Amino acid sequence: MASLVEVSSAAHFGELLQKSGKSLAVVHFWAPWAPQCNQMNEVMAELAKEYSQVTFLKLEAEAVPEVSEKYEITSVPTFLFFKNAQKIDRLDGAHAPELTKKVQHHASSSVQVGAVDANKEDLSVRLKKLINAAPCMLFMKGSSQEPRCGFSRQIVDLLNRHCVQFSSFDILSDEEVRQGLKTYSNWPTYPQLYVNGELIGGLDIVKELAASGELDSICPKAQKLEDRLKSLINKAPVMLFMKGNKQMAKCGFSRQILAIMNECGVEFESFDILEDEEVRQGLKTYSNWPTYPQLYVKGELVGGIDIVKELKENGELLSVLKGEN
Repeated sequence: MASLVEVSSAAHFGELLQKSGKSLAVVHFWAPWAPQCNQMNEVMAELAKEYSQVTFLKLEAEAVPEVSEKYEITSVPTFLFFKNAQKIDRLDGAHAPELTKKVQHHASSSVQVGAVDANKEDLSVRLKKLINAAPCMLFMKGSSQEPRCGFSRQIVDLLNRHCVQFSSFDILSDEEVRQGLKTYSNWPTYPQLYVNGELIGGLDIVKELAASGELDSICPKAQKLEDRLKSLINKAPVMLFMKGNKQMAKCGFSRQILAIMNECGVEFESFDILEDEEVRQGLKTYSNWPTYPQLYVKGELVGGIDIVKELKENGELLSVLKGEN
């Protein structure tokens, strides 16, 4: 499909997904009042010209609420990626380079090669690239955020407990990779863990390595979330965690607090929580504050929009932002 198709209803959406079959379908959840959505629609239209085998859809989030609610769309623009009518990936925010990268990645796994010998050679090259896509690669059922079998869930939990930094590939999204990797690695089951391009093994092997203490020395370490959150909170004297950034807010509350901050004239930095789900969820627990935006001064939580409004009305906000209180 070489054009950007507008979804008119939930039934229409289902029909289009079924029609796309094993090929990639990219859905842009958008709103006409958001200028960044219109920009991303233009990007989608250009991608549709380049990737004729991919289905590109735009769905007005507020006009088809049953679909938006089903896939937990809370802001626009949001992009979902489908194969076989199953969601395989997600991108929140107006990030044209990242959208292009994801389309390239997922579209490449849909291309069918005609000749059998050429197909085997191409698959071998592709598997090698996938295995070396990150220092630590996990081939599993589902994603690290949403494992889709018990063994995959166990290995993800184990790697996370050991603070292992890893990327994952959903073998359910690509039957060619699913079958080909079994032969390539001579390992008949999933999940499969690779480090620096070498097969470590499946769940049982990883459990043994964890029990013996070897896993920590074999796998690259991720920065602990708590340490990362502390670092982000203290990145600047005044830090605002919001939907969007200080150039462009992506929700009403973030827009309101941004206007107040700019009115005060105090220098501050912002972090877009839509770009990082780990930070978005982790900071709620870390700060014991369940909503966004969140404002921090010198590493200490001030509060959200209601607190900031109250401080402004009381004439205390400027001194708080300057760290005088």
